[in-house]
Amino acid sequence: MKRRQFLRKGVYAALGGAGICTALGNLRLVEAATRAYGASAFTDYKALVCVFLNGGNDAMNTVIPYDDAAYQQYRQARATLAVSHADLLPLTTQAGGGASDGVRYAIQASTDATDTVGASGLQQLFNTGRAAIVGNVGTLIRPTTKTDYLANRVEVPPQLFSHNDQQAYWQVSSTRGGDTGWAGRIADVLHAANPDAFVPMGTSLNYESILLRSQGGHQYVIGNEGARQFSYLEWDPDVRKAYLALHADDLQASLFERSFAASFRRTRMTASSVDIALTETSPLATPFPNENLATQLKMVARLIKVRAALGMKRQIFFVSLGGFDHHDGLLTQHPRLLSQLSQALKAFHDATVELGVAEQVTAFTASDFGRTLSSNGDGSDHGWGGHHFVIGGAVRGGRFYGRMPELRNGGPDDVEAGRMIPTTSVDQYAATLARWFGVSGTELDVVFPNLGNFATRDLGFMAV
Repeated sequence: MKRRQFLRKGVYAALGGAGICTALGNLRLVEAATRAYGASAFTDYKALVCVFLNGGNDAMNTVIPYDDAAYQQYRQARATLAVSHADLLPLTTQAGGGASDGVRYAIQASTDATDTVGASGLQQLFNTGRAAIVGNVGTLIRPTTKTDYLANRVEVPPQLFSHNDQQAYWQVSSTRGGDTGWAGRIADVLHAANPDAFVPMGTSLNYESILLRSQGGHQYVIGNEGARQFSYLEWDPDVRKAYLALHADDLQASLFERSFAASFRRTRMTASSVDIALTETSPLATPFPNENLATQLKMVARLIKVRAALGMKRQIFFVSLGGFDHHDGLLTQHPRLLSQLSQALKAFHDATVELGVAEQVTAFTASDFGRTLSSNGDGSDHGWGGHHFVIGGAVRGGRFYGRMPELRNGGPDDVEAGRMIPTTSVDQYAATLARWFGVSGTELDVVFPNLGNFATRDLGFMAV
């Protein structure tokens, strides 16, 4: 049997299982996978890559004022947390792309003597027009002012400043979204984009992502080194035989047992399909650092390389880097994480250039929340708004988008205890990405139920 025939038979069997598993929901993914390419399918390829910074990245020590007067205001506000001016990498903006407050900004460099690279990768991407910065993004239901917030006159996302709740809301971005993430809802409305696909539109590295949960299909979870196998089944032939018999087709008594068995079969078939595609292509030439995030992004690049073999026209990936909950040790630990982030994103972008898809792949950062402008002594506490990076060849880079907050404790953007109220919503940020990805204007309101509450639907950082 030829490789492509094997892949096709494998995915049809797998998606057949998905149909059982989603019998009480919708079957869009199965329907899409069994149709030939039609008018509704995309002829080009695009991918979104979410880089989630778990724990709440301290944005105030990521993007820092560089001009003397603005830097002194930042230094006064941050007190013990202020980064030395000598440890800043200045950013050069494109014409007309300066920050809303007219301030020149910089990125914190690494302060670790063993790291000679630091955050220079992000600086290079921004200064060459391949990265943009979106200022003061956060979870909102509707535009919110300090006065309205303090008077409790406006609805805000549930359980603000809670890690679990805000991680989830960043990825769901709706109190009406149920269990689906906004990227999963994109996959639902664009279900016909991959009619010949061998894997779901959404792929997460190492664990299931809330962002990719959808009504119409499954997300695929893959390890840093490739498709995960059930290696324990090889330990004992009798165990293997018994376990596989439990998951044989249509032998289970109940719908739920059949659904679980189908899910197991689907996982094994998808793993085989992906492994075949990955092993039959040449390695990437672009070097990646030997760090966890870089390893995840290398796998994303490898999957993008075999996109044609897997029948993909649209893909959404989820990767993550942890350790950003800096209630203490901010000045020693945070720079190392920024260095890992910077080097990984630079290597990934270089890989997309190698593959000839830099204009078709967009990576973007997300996090639980920003952190407080004020210092607790050795760190910062849970905040609200924060700055984020968007990277790719289709990004209108070298520019700032959104409104930067005033870095003054107790100022007009500080709702309490140094927490900066977001001036750009996750909905606006994500909808700008979704529109570039191919979601139409009417479908944007389906994916982002709160988008209509905001005057600006497209922030303009993508070349559409």
